[in-house]
Amino acid sequence: MKEHNDIIDAVYKVIQERKQNPSEKSYVASLYAKGLDKILGKVGEEATEVAIAGKGGQTDEVVCEVADLWFHTLVLLSYYDLPPERIYAELQRRFGTSGLEEKASRTGRQETS
Repeated sequence: MKEHNDIIDAVYKVIQERKQNPSEKSYVASLYAKGLDKILGKVGEEATEVAIAGKGGQTDEVVCEVADLWFHTLVLLSYYDLPPERIYAELQRRFGTSGLEEKASRTGRQETS
């Protein structure tokens, strides 16, 4: 399972580098220059495109749009300096738990916060 994480980690590392050392030729740097709202807009846009591709049923389109969504999600994580390991750990915590139970436990946590 680890080898699949390697590409996510590598892309995240490049995103962090572009954030810390912006260049005029960097798409990532341009997103950071435009701010959080732009990054969030791209995440929303890509999520919508995933849904449209999923509805269309063309598997190659689904793959491309999910890759775009994951990329922009990594940009968002980098904005907050949240490494992918935090997401891996959260998924590991949830693994083996009923989705309904896990969702109910989050709802309970949010109400008591």
